[in-house]
Amino acid sequence: MKIVVTADTHIKENSKKRRLPDRLLRACTDADLIIHAGDWQSTQVHTELSQYAEVLGVWGNADSEEIKNLIPEKDIVEVAGRKIGIVHGHGDKKTTEKRVEEAFRDEEVDIIIFGHSHIPMIRYAGKTLLINPGSPTDKRRLPYFSYALLKIDKEIECDIVFFDKDDTENR
Repeated sequence: MKIVVTADTHIKENSKKRRLPDRLLRACTDADLIIHAGDWQSTQVHTELSQYAEVLGVWGNADSEEIKNLIPEKDIVEVAGRKIGIVHGHGDKKTTEKRVEEAFRDEEVDIIIFGHSHIPMIRYAGKTLLINPGSPTDKRRLPYFSYALLKIDKEIECDIVFFDKDDTENR
């Protein structure tokens, strides 16, 4: 199963400045599932991604009430026999990673997908794989935009895909 993982798209309704990049959308064309870890900022992101595959996700601290009414703040889904926890990761005190780990402390999950920091990473915390895809539209001070590709079959494979701004323009 191929899962495209994204977060922190921060695309406001009817934005002409910021769009989902072609590089991300090309990855979605053969995805079995798309997971968004919050800070969509508009329902148009969900609508656009839904044209490619089923979209699951959670809301983040920059999301509107409209989005909060559509999707949960935290979720656990089972995909190909693996439990995936999804949460944005915002909050007070502690690091984003610590807040994310604590969000699922009392639940057994194989993978936790989160966002908020815009810093892409893949690492284990004990037996749980933590994945932050970064952002495909708002890299902040990082050199590249990013998203993650998660493949779950008998094994779990995950890669961060990094790309330049040049690939986000001129559809």
